[in-house]
Amino acid sequence: MDYLYFPGCTLYTKAKNLDQTARDCSHLLGFELKELPNWTCCGATFPLATDNIMALLPPSRILAKAREEGTILTTLCAICFNVIKRTNRLIQNDGEKREKINNFIEMNYQGDLRVLHYLEILKQEIGFSQIKEKVKKPLAGLKAAAYYGCMLLRPFDEMGFDDKESPTLFEEFLEAMGAESVVFPYKIECCGSFQSVGSPEVATECSYKILGSAIKNGAEVVVSTCPMCTFNIDHKQSDIKQKYLDFKPIPVLYFTQLLGMAMGLDYQTLGFEQNFVDPLPLLKEKGFI
Repeated sequence: MDYLYFPGCTLYTKAKNLDQTARDCSHLLGFELKELPNWTCCGATFPLATDNIMALLPPSRILAKAREEGTILTTLCAICFNVIKRTNRLIQNDGEKREKINNFIEMNYQGDLRVLHYLEILKQEIGFSQIKEKVKKPLAGLKAAAYYGCMLLRPFDEMGFDDKESPTLFEEFLEAMGAESVVFPYKIECCGSFQSVGSPEVATECSYKILGSAIKNGAEVVVSTCPMCTFNIDHKQSDIKQKYLDFKPIPVLYFTQLLGMAMGLDYQTLGFEQNFVDPLPLLKEKGFI
């Protein structure tokens, strides 16, 4: 079947490898991502104050257009997912704001769309057991740390993605592909997010703590769902190395890159050249490519 898909801005630029591998993997798993026509930016952040609804109009228009096309909307970017899902919840629960938003966008959206992350599609709609059966190259022997970050989970009562303190969905996904999931205490901590623009040293320090925790607990790769997180914990490793001379870089992969490899896709189509820390030496050493 088809799932309506909102790619978002970054997946058309810096995170093309996340977008393309997800599309290729969905085809192998028996469903297609039907890109929402004429989509616009979601706004990139959910407003801290919702009294001024202007910041809610872009994601509301996305939701309303998606509802005209179907009943489920999925996305890959954790930030897009956070903004769209929280906006959807606000529209469902606040009749006054819903009416004002609909007046502004000149549409009639009632909040009756299901917003699911791609990982939720894999678990709830496809099933990890089905994915396991379709794996052609099990990732046995790969110690992978699932990094959730903030946006998939927080605010806990609004996102409802998984257990708020000890999520396991991401680890279950890795294990379905045959990898060994590494548990580490920083898996739901913030990477610094947009601090990388105004206070890059803050994001560098946050990223160092996350990566250091993963490495300390035995991880060989860190796996992410978020382009912003990936930028910080992957690209900032050069800054980390300058400050912490004993730091050893670790590859950071999108979860769809690992999925594509396990599904038997040609590694040359998985966009590894866009990864800052080259994962190919490790993957060759493990015999995956």
